[in-house]
Amino acid sequence: MIDVQRLRVLRAVAEHGSFNRAAAALRLTPSAVSQHVAALERSLGSQVFARSTRGVTLTAAGRIMVGAAESVAAALEHATQQVTELSTGRAQLTVATFSSGGRLLLPGALTELTAAHPGTVLHVREFEPEDSLPLVRQGAVDLALAYRFDGPLPGRPGGGSPALEWTALMDDPLHVVLPEGHRLAGRPALDPAELAAEPWVLGCLKTEAYLRRYAERAGFEPEVRGTTSDYFFARSLVAAGVGVSLIPSIALAPEVPGVRAVPVQPPAPARHIGVATLGHRRSRLQVTALVRALQRQAAALDEG
Repeated sequence: MIDVQRLRVLRAVAEHGSFNRAAAALRLTPSAVSQHVAALERSLGSQVFARSTRGVTLTAAGRIMVGAAESVAAALEHATQQVTELSTGRAQLTVATFSSGGRLLLPGALTELTAAHPGTVLHVREFEPEDSLPLVRQGAVDLALAYRFDGPLPGRPGGGSPALEWTALMDDPLHVVLPEGHRLAGRPALDPAELAAEPWVLGCLKTEAYLRRYAERAGFEPEVRGTTSDYFFARSLVAAGVGVSLIPSIALAPEVPGVRAVPVQPPAPARHIGVATLGHRRSRLQVTALVRALQRQAAALDEG
């Protein structure tokens, strides 16, 4: 039988990319981490990591075992939660969210949830999708309000990791944010090629991929003069004349004086916002109720 602690160590090494960093995260010695991995490899009869001077990478067998480790962790977390609910008589619900989506979608949905299930104990944690989705797979959170751009969901699960269920809520198109007095601020929509000579402020590093793709198509290299992870701050920098920016529509509130948001001409880049859950968690009344409440909040926001 495979030791659960060894699976925990395996996940930590896979996440951190080295025995030393995993040891620090687990508060173990590097020697203890190495011994756990060696014992796991002996029990499997196969290597789970390929070692090199640059660190360690998962083998095919390792990816399978990381997936199994995440399934085990999710099952144990779920069982622990059920026992806690039995002993306290109160349902626990843990939600992960990214900041701009949480600010506009989550409060109304949580109000609706607690009205329908008044005994629920809520926990809300802020994470970007690449961090929140692995937590859903591991059972550490019940659901994640997240987003993706074009392509698969963020995160790098191992082979055999629990599959996520994705419930789409809304598309969140990006806008060009310009100083209010800019020569293009009055336009109904903009082609990125018209901004070839403009300096840029990045309100989120993930929008940089879109910016560079559009710039490449238009034949220019964007000059980035500001970077931040806060869209409000990015718009403040635009108002101060540092540059222009790409901002998702739901991050355009509250208003910042001195700027104007102009849609990008179709096909406009967009974030796709949704809810990620594990299948067995969807059977919980609170999870189902919150997903439906988020759908109603998103629909109301779209209509507004």
